[in-house]
This record gives sequence, structure tokens and C-alpha cells, in this order.
Amino acid sequence: LPLQTGLDPLTRLRQEPFMTEISPPRTLDHLVLPVIDIDVARNRYQSLGFTVAPDGRHPFGTENCCIFFKDDTFLEPLGIAQRETCEAKAIRGNTFVANDQNYRFRRGNEGFSHLVIKSDDARADHAAFKAAGMSGGKMVRFSRAYKDSAGNKQKVSFHLAFAADRRSPDSGFFACEVLQPPPGGRGALVEHENGVTGIKEVVLSEVNPTDFQYFFQMFLDQREMDVDSFGMPLDLNTSKVTVLSPHGMQAFYGMEAEKRERGMRFAAFVLAVNNLAHVKSLLTANNIVFEERQGRIFIAPTAGQGTTIIMEEAQ
Repeated sequence: LPLQTGLDPLTRLRQEPFMTEISPPRTLDHLVLPVIDIDVARNRYQSLGFTVAPDGRHPFGTENCCIFFKDDTFLEPLGIAQRETCEAKAIRGNTFVANDQNYRFRRGNEGFSHLVIKSDDARADHAAFKAAGMSGGKMVRFSRAYKDSAGNKQKVSFHLAFAADRRSPDSGFFACEVLQPPPGGRGALVEHENGVTGIKEVVLSEVNPTDFQYFFQMFLDQREMDVDSFGMPLDLNTSKVTVLSPHGMQAFYGMEAEKRERGMRFAAFVLAVNNLAHVKSLLTANNIVFEERQGRIFIAPTAGQGTTIIMEEAQ
């Protein structure tokens, strides 16, 4: 089917799967995980066998303690360092802080708020999101101090472009361009006692996943989908994003999901590990409650860990 000219952006987007030239899908960068107390989050993730980076402070009042992986993805537990600064920056239009405050108001101070993809050009991504009618707000550009695994202070800089589907207020998305990466990489911060090597899958739930098909086709540059009655899997370069119906959540993960209220919600993320038996032994030694089913380990949310973590052996 040839593309027609003069159509609105969403109609053109719906025709894009029929284009002959298809760009490769985007690459996962990190997951944003709101927490009420960054020290509690650090202790929780350390007890799960992770090496946690030193605290990082943002110039707009938030702070994090990241967990970096060998596949160049990471987790970002996000706390509030200065509430007054956050509120002032949100009023002035800082999209990152405004999104965080909106999430905490609706869903609480512990959870899973954003999926982030890598960007080579955040300005171009912002323009594309805007043209498709899915801009999530003003871009954010900032720098912050960073400590490497040896304790040396560095400076890192980022440029963020936000996407949104207004029907889904509890799930956030943005593209992150690293303008000034940490010199020398992450070093020993990517080595974890539990043997986790990266993020295999991000799991979202929604009553009717295909209602959000075109949003993901644009945001993830992913045109090929194997949609079925359970949901919608989208393969990225090194990982996967899956949106499942409540029946799909039960069938694939044995998890309950909202059956009436609409909108996507982040339900869990799956981490790749070298040896599942080693993880079980470590968690048991650290008195961590977990379940084992379907060849996976499930760790339920608790203080400092606002969403379900699933671990399975890397293929």
C-alpha cells in the first residue's frame, strides 16, 4: 500500500508498517523506579546481590543510585533530595520532575514510572514525537556530578526527549542522549554478585494492548509485531518490551493485572542471570523472600523496590 500525502501524522503513522524501508528498532537505555528513600533502595538492591553506584544528584532536586549492567542498560531508583526544588522546577516546566510528581501523586512513592530508550539525537526525536502527535512535553538538558567505581568525580551530561500517550498517564517514556559520557565507562559497577548481566524484558499490562500499537511503533521504531490474544511483544536490539492483557499476565507470569481501569502500567522487568541456582542460594542467604515458577525467580515489591523483579537464565 503506497503512503498517501497530506494526511495527519497519526494516519501516516498507521500506514508506516507497510513501508519497504524499515529502520532497526531502538535500544533500551534504562528504567526509572521511583522510591521514597534512596538509602532504603540502596540497601534493598545490595541485599539482592547488586553493585549499586554512588548517589547522584540532579540539578532539579531528584537523586538516584543506579545499577549498571554489561549490556549497557541500567536501573535508576529515583528519590527526592530537595522537595522544594522539585516543585519549583515542575512549575517552571521541567518535564522530568513534573512526570515524577504526577506518578507519585497517582501511584505512590514506590513504583516503576518510565521506560527510556537510547538516542543519538534527542532534538530529532523530539521533532518526530511532536510530528506524530505524541510529544510528552519540553525537552530537558542537564549535567550532574558522577562518581566512578574508584570514587573519582566526573561530569556527565544528558538531553531528554519525552513521548506520551495521554490515554495512559501512569506510564512514561523518553529518549536519552548522552552528551558527555563518564570517562572510562562503568568499570566494576557492572559486576554483580548475583550474576545479572542485563535487562531481558520490560512487561506492561493493559486491558487491550493493541490500542497502543501505533504509539510503540513510533516510539520504538518497531514495525514488526507478532500480536495475539494475550498481548503485543516488541523486540528491541538487545531486549524486549511486552504489553499483555490481564489474561496474558496470568498465563505468562502468573500475575494479576487491572481488568477495568484503562491505560498501560509497568508491571515488572526481567533480568538475565548467569546461574539461577546461584541466585537462589544468594537470596536465601540474605533472607530475601522469593518465588520460583516457570523456570524463573519472582521477587515481589517491597520498600525500596517498587515493582516485581523477575530473574531468568540468559539464553
